[in-house]
Amino acid sequence: MYLHLGKGTVVDEKGVVGVFDLDICSQSHLTRKFLTLAEKAGRVINAAEDIPKSFVVYQDRELSAVYLSQMSAATLLRRAENGDL
Repeated sequence: MYLHLGKGTVVDEKGVVGVFDLDICSQSHLTRKFLTLAEKAGRVINAAEDIPKSFVVYQDRELSAVYLSQMSAATLLRRAENGDL
């Protein structure tokens, strides 16, 4: 199955490592450091048309990336559970 992250971005659910709430997780200095390093490495993909609310850590054989999404983490998780695109 696939997961729609917004702005026409779709990823294979098998590669999703985690879905995180940006407001809650960015309070941790470790998460901020992770996101900063990912951005410097060019691995952050903006799938948000507006202010991002969540981020998705994704990894498969060809790609390791962090997707920013304007959808809440709860919405993305519900979509994954229901199999909705």
